[in-house]
Amino acid sequence: MMTTESTTDLHPEPQGADIAAKLNWLRAGVLGANDGIVSVAAVVVGVAGVTTSNGPILAAGMAALAGGAISMALGEYVSVSSQSDSQRHLIAKERDELRDQPEAEFKELVAMYRHKGLSPETATKVAEELTEKDALRAHLDIELNIDPDEVVSPWHAAIASAVSFLCGAVLPLLSILFFPAAMRVWLTFVVVLVALAITGAVGAWIGGGSRSRASFRVVIGGAIALATTYGLGSLLGTTGAA
Repeated sequence: MMTTESTTDLHPEPQGADIAAKLNWLRAGVLGANDGIVSVAAVVVGVAGVTTSNGPILAAGMAALAGGAISMALGEYVSVSSQSDSQRHLIAKERDELRDQPEAEFKELVAMYRHKGLSPETATKVAEELTEKDALRAHLDIELNIDPDEVVSPWHAAIASAVSFLCGAVLPLLSILFFPAAMRVWLTFVVVLVALAITGAVGAWIGGGSRSRASFRVVIGGAIALATTYGLGSLLGTTGAA
């Protein structure tokens, strides 16, 4: 016996789009945290190679934390602003075309559904029903893959990027300051590399990739960054250049 299910029971496609958008935000957050961990850890470990005094290490760490968070936020704001401006322009353009030449736009919609494999009769029927419901949304979806309700916000992106960077950056800063001076560098190395392994695994899980391979890549990259900055700091401290 056949039953009729509501659209909410069927979990329509917009719900899947929402999930994809949330996963993209989560992926961006993981990458921001990863950047915060590596960049601030490299700075504080480099300064620790010059001096064991907490004052210079704290000052350098706070500067790297603040500068990095602002830089991440600005970069994300500029990038997403360009994207949202482009989306709004395309939406306005499509709205004008529907107003000025509705018949041509309807034929274009039918042609696109025929290109997807529908018969002429079915394509026409689908185009008619979607046009009656929301012509603009129908055209934006099939032509441009844009949802007019989901234009990205540059402010949201900037804040999310800054917050994720700060969350990652706090870890190496606290580690270098609160561990005993005799072992602070090496313990910070361990904490940072473990954290990078976790963020690498989470990022791979979100993207559906290999967790072990992703963790290995970020751990190796982080280790190289830390070893390089600590080596430079130690060299400068030994030669008296700093």
